[in-house]
Amino acid sequence: MSITNYWGLLFMFDFHMHSDFSEDCFTPMEDTIEAAIAKGFQQICFTEHVDYDYPDPDFTFDLDTENYEHKIREMQQKYGNQITIKKGIEIGIQPHLFERYHKLLNEETFDFIICSMHAADRKDLHNGDFFKDRTPEEAYQYYYEELLYCVERFDRYSILGHIDLVKRYQKLNSNENFHDIIGEIFKTIIPKGKGIEVNTSGFAYGLGSAMPSRDILELYYDLGGEIITIGSDAHKPEHVGHRFNEIFKQLASIGFKYVATFSNEEPTFHKLENLL
Repeated sequence: MSITNYWGLLFMFDFHMHSDFSEDCFTPMEDTIEAAIAKGFQQICFTEHVDYDYPDPDFTFDLDTENYEHKIREMQQKYGNQITIKKGIEIGIQPHLFERYHKLLNEETFDFIICSMHAADRKDLHNGDFFKDRTPEEAYQYYYEELLYCVERFDRYSILGHIDLVKRYQKLNSNENFHDIIGEIFKTIIPKGKGIEVNTSGFAYGLGSAMPSRDILELYYDLGGEIITIGSDAHKPEHVGHRFNEIFKQLASIGFKYVATFSNEEPTFHKLENLL
């Protein structure tokens, strides 16, 4: 007999979450792990921030890799009979940082690497500097062009994180969908065996959808994309697994057959039909 968990599902995993090892998070690992266990999760992955040369001087997104490794091992030993805990990282890519990230990722070991872009034109999205003196269309186009530039030249990652993050910070909407340039990004990463994530924090930030939105997921699928991970981007325990049920249904309705988890940077594929 199968026993379903808190969400009524047979297997649950959250592959994007943060603890107080990330500059913008104050939650101890234990709190998030215990929340995941209480919700019936079988596997989670912490993906702590590293954003070298972050353009806002109020934040330093560096990572104490030695203590992070020690803490993950401690948590795996403490909770290992209740949940699988993976060690990940979220790097904030910029065009001038390729070599610096290569050095980090060659020196350290991670199960899972998210490549995200939190700044463009060496300007911060969060504080709005990037959007000054740009129309919404110019901002979106520049953001995606810089991301395309990066993925054409850097491939030391597992998946691209919240690919349409620019929507979260650009308060003025554009009527354009930018599928041409996003399609070029997908045509670049798919043959390299790279995937994308569905990041459900978009709901919490009032976007009305996860990141990316359904139209971008459909574009990825139509271009042959198959590697999808799902993450809450939780910075607080209560956000673990936020609205995962409806995302699994959405992915299945588009045509996706699997959701991936990662170990030692290698994917494992889980049938969506078993998650519905």
